[in-house]
Amino acid sequence: MVATAGTVRDALGAATDALAAAGVEEPRLDAEVLLAEATGWGRAALVADGSAGLEPAAARRFGETVRRRLRREPVAYIVGRKGFRRLDLAVDRRVLVPRPETELLVELALELRPERVLDVGTGSGAIALAVADELPGAEVVATDTSPGALEVARGNAARLGLADRVRFLAGTLPEDERFDLVLANLPYVAERDWPSLQPEVTKWEPREALLAGPDGLDAYRDLFAPEVPPQLSPSGLQVTGDPGVGAAVVAVEVGDGQAAAVGELVRGAGWGEIETRRDLAGIERVVVGR
Repeated sequence: MVATAGTVRDALGAATDALAAAGVEEPRLDAEVLLAEATGWGRAALVADGSAGLEPAAARRFGETVRRRLRREPVAYIVGRKGFRRLDLAVDRRVLVPRPETELLVELALELRPERVLDVGTGSGAIALAVADELPGAEVVATDTSPGALEVARGNAARLGLADRVRFLAGTLPEDERFDLVLANLPYVAERDWPSLQPEVTKWEPREALLAGPDGLDAYRDLFAPEVPPQLSPSGLQVTGDPGVGAAVVAVEVGDGQAAAVGELVRGAGWGEIETRRDLAGIERVVVGR
């Protein structure tokens, strides 16, 4: 007989109670994900057979991951991966955990079907790799100023079989290259808002990928700065065609309440037609310039 350390039901119940007491937003879901990781079983199987016994080794693994979650470490960092559209991305503390609202940028690319796409601030590579995966005909370039983030992104590209589809570069804007579509998910958290964020963000995610000055707009001010060489487009982004007549598109993710201010930055950089798109929470999350 194989020794067990309690049942699935008992383990999930105790973990859920502990996580809820620690202020975790979705304690039951997180407990199920962590137990599935510890046992190698699917979540559906765990829910369907709560009376199943846990082997001691699995119980120990589960206990360790729950203790990490109690310290408010994101589940994605604990299990080492996060789903984004059709992709399973490796993530760690060098990159942000991909958010569902960022999928709006990928959806725009699917609408426009550009030939050349630039992803600025790629992080884990989520946007660039999703575009490459779902638009096989597109040439994708992704940039980041963080060496650690680029290492994670390149690793994801290799593991997903997309290394020959996305070119990763250090920096922000590639020189002497032109694009039909420029996507960016840059830091946009205001310093004044930092203390109010969840501990999963403030204690674990890379601060430099989140904070952008007193009002959260510094990164986009830099991206759309007018002081650029005259051979570039008005924004400094070398896009195909004339931004003023909509031949090229730029789209950026922004924080709650920032859409109007970022829209003015985009307009001031030469994109005359401004559009905003809302996420599932109704927040104006993406600013599009045509």
